[in-house]
Amino acid sequence: MKLYDGGKAPNPRRVRVFLAEKGVEVPLVPVDMGALEHKGEAVSSRNPLQRLPVLELDDGTIITESIAICRYFDELHPEPNLFGKGALGKAMVEMWQRRMELNLMMTVANAFRHIHPAMKEWEVPQIAEWGEVNKPRAIEFLRILDGELAKREFVAGDDYSVADITGMIAVDFMKPARIQVPEDLVNVRRWHQAVSARPSAQA
Repeated sequence: MKLYDGGKAPNPRRVRVFLAEKGVEVPLVPVDMGALEHKGEAVSSRNPLQRLPVLELDDGTIITESIAICRYFDELHPEPNLFGKGALGKAMVEMWQRRMELNLMMTVANAFRHIHPAMKEWEVPQIAEWGEVNKPRAIEFLRILDGELAKREFVAGDDYSVADITGMIAVDFMKPARIQVPEDLVNVRRWHQAVSARPSAQA
């Protein structure tokens, strides 16, 4: 088993943080995305979408998409639970994981990919106006999240989950996307500080 990893990129990092929370070690195959190695044969032959991470099992089976990889390891290593307990708990984690991914991570990614000069060769065409449109969308969602975090410690409830991993990495990604968390979002700031202090956040 080996995991083709993209370093600081958000999606590869999601899987590394998840594995760290589980206490699971998987051999990593570093891929230099800055040098566009993810477009090379090693990745392309395993994932025609040319995206990371890519998990290759011992029998040659390929699993891509961050959350799919996380679910695979969650089935192998159920504890600590990161996808929710019981029907309601699992539904809540799934709901908030999707919300964090679609309403925060993707909006931040759109801002980064369409505004940052380093992404000019990646995002063709790079449309600065679209990048700017996504900045207030990210903040608007964070305001909704701030209200929710006033009621509980973590994104999907009283327990840390994969939704917190996605959220933490999305907020971290705001810095290169040139988006700032407003000072008045005290609950988001409290939560982000707490999840960032977990040892897994350094994975």
